[in-house]
Amino acid sequence: MALQANKDAVGVTERLILRRWRDSDRAPFVRLNADPEVMEFFPTLLSADQTDWLLSRIAEQEVLNGFTLWAAELRESGEFIGFVGLAVPGFEAHFTPCVEIGWRLAAKHWGRGLATEGARAALQLGFDAYGLSEIVSMAVEGNVRSRRVMEKLGMTRDAADDFDHPRLPEGHPLRWHVLYRTTKSA
Repeated sequence: MALQANKDAVGVTERLILRRWRDSDRAPFVRLNADPEVMEFFPTLLSADQTDWLLSRIAEQEVLNGFTLWAAELRESGEFIGFVGLAVPGFEAHFTPCVEIGWRLAAKHWGRGLATEGARAALQLGFDAYGLSEIVSMAVEGNVRSRRVMEKLGMTRDAADDFDHPRLPEGHPLRWHVLYRTTKSA
């Protein structure tokens, strides 16, 4: 698929197109958010209504900030596989305000370096197109796959930055999060 044919593209890599969301992305995104494997490190699976709310928040982020969690599709086939992008967290913590990089891909696309490839493009956009000085990423401590992506991106962790996620109740098994950071100069 040629870049010229995709007017919604905001970033292109060897295998991915990061682009604005389309109505046709809703059904596969609902399935992705209802997949227990994909949502293993989230407090709950998302219903169709919750996914619609998330899509509205994603659209709101783009209007407010210029950037968002962009839809990710395979260049070769045009298949929607999830999202990769930037967002401003909607909670307060010792490291906010900040911009976070995040990704969520369908499980059948894991283990191929696609999250890392898309995240590199999102980091570059964040630093070069949006002039950000620092980008963070966070995950449940046990989410080894996401932490590996953060490390491949050159992000670093200081254990003093780790935190209890304020949106999860005390004692919740997913409450403890690790925080990674990177800067343009890194």
